Amino acid sequence: MQTIQLTPTIPTGALTPEFLTELRAGYEMSAGDRACHNAVTNNDVNSIALNREVACGDDGHFSHRIKSQGITNQKKTGRCWMFAALNVLRPQVIRDHGMAEFEFSTAYLQFWDKLEKANVFLESIIELRDADFLDRDWEMVNKFVVEDSGWWNYVAGLVGKYGVVPASVMPETHAGSHTGTLNHILGRMLRSRAVRILERYADGASLDEMRAGKHDALREVYRFLVINLGEPPAEFEWRYRRRQPSDGNGKDSGKDMSTVAEEDLTPPERHTPQSFSRKYLGGSLADFVCLYNDPLNEMGRHYRFSRSSNIIGNECMHFVNIATALMKEIAMASILANEPLWFAVNMNIDQSEEHGLMEHQLFDYETLFGIDLTVSKADRTRFHVGFSCHAMALMGVDLDQAGRPRKWLVENSWGAKKGNQGRWTLHDKWFDEQVYTLIAHKRHVPAAILQRFEEEPIALPAWYPSARGIRFS
Repeated sequence: MQTIQLTPTIPTGALTPEFLTELRAGYEMSAGDRACHNAVTNNDVNSIALNREVACGDDGHFSHRIKSQGITNQKKTGRCWMFAALNVLRPQVIRDHGMAEFEFSTAYLQFWDKLEKANVFLESIIELRDADFLDRDWEMVNKFVVEDSGWWNYVAGLVGKYGVVPASVMPETHAGSHTGTLNHILGRMLRSRAVRILERYADGASLDEMRAGKHDALREVYRFLVINLGEPPAEFEWRYRRRQPSDGNGKDSGKDMSTVAEEDLTPPERHTPQSFSRKYLGGSLADFVCLYNDPLNEMGRHYRFSRSSNIIGNECMHFVNIATALMKEIAMASILANEPLWFAVNMNIDQSEEHGLMEHQLFDYETLFGIDLTVSKADRTRFHVGFSCHAMALMGVDLDQAGRPRKWLVENSWGAKKGNQGRWTLHDKWFDEQVYTLIAHKRHVPAAILQRFEEEPIALPAWYPSARGIRFS
């Protein structure tokens, strides 16, 4: 029998043999491409693409710098949002109370954040008990159970409910500063308990009975967290070392502080975390508002990201969308008033840990490879690559003679060995391209913007691209 050879049907849009042949025939490696090929196949691409004019052109000076004390290190965790918030609050505590040094306990807030997130997860399972497992809300709830991530409003909620304590009262643990395994085990345990709660529901359990199962699970979570992080103090005694007196020229007296004399210490104080917060933080964190720059959405409108709270009953992350130019004006006003700011950026583009620099096109891939990589900020959001993924503290600004910002001083929480001893220089063009979120005190925000917060926010789903910021690194 004669065999009939059938030409296979090529799907529309597939790479055809003809096009592949054209690709091969149409390209011949030039001398320039050969040099580039040799360079990038034998070296780190970023070391070759680094724009030396930018890396070598910064004098390191700022016309206004907020004094801070020490660099923190979040280590192998995603708690940048928490460190950034406490780093913003710390300078005023040191200044107002004449402290030689001070640091808040992140471990204390971390403990309660994990417990609250466990409660949010289990309560969401109860809420979505009839949802299909392919439902998108169900997916988001189960995708991010007790990860380290968060926003400013997470810190505000934790401090408002639990207060704060000094780092010496509840120090870091290895498990708390290397959270990969902790999160893995806790996530598995919570999903296991969620299964039991839903099994109760399938057997006819009431809401009260389901929540009783939730409370049983949370007792286990509390025990697990105590083992890993230590138990948060209900009360504690604390004192601090006073700042050295000035010699009259703004310099320390040079007094030897290797041993602390009795007169250098304040009298011991008894505190609860809440009383400590009232005395040393003072005003409510509710006096701060969130400003965002998302060119994909209408400016001047009030928005809210769904499912972006770590405490049941607290507000989700909400913001007014404003232009970057206005965001800079607010940031300058705050810094010139010696008030640092919490802000969040896309740290994945054009920043160097080695040089402590953030500058647009810091890595000149376009010249190196002869390609065009232009994508607008709005389109980066539309294609799910434009969002804030890291929070830090804005601590200074360098203004030109016309009062315009040239660059900004950033305090990071990656330790003193990264950047310029823990700090980065953020150039103004990078601000335009990669800064998304700014937390500012209301006194620095125009009244017209504050009025927008009185409007009902437009709800954006938990899977909105910019909402990915709740998964901070």
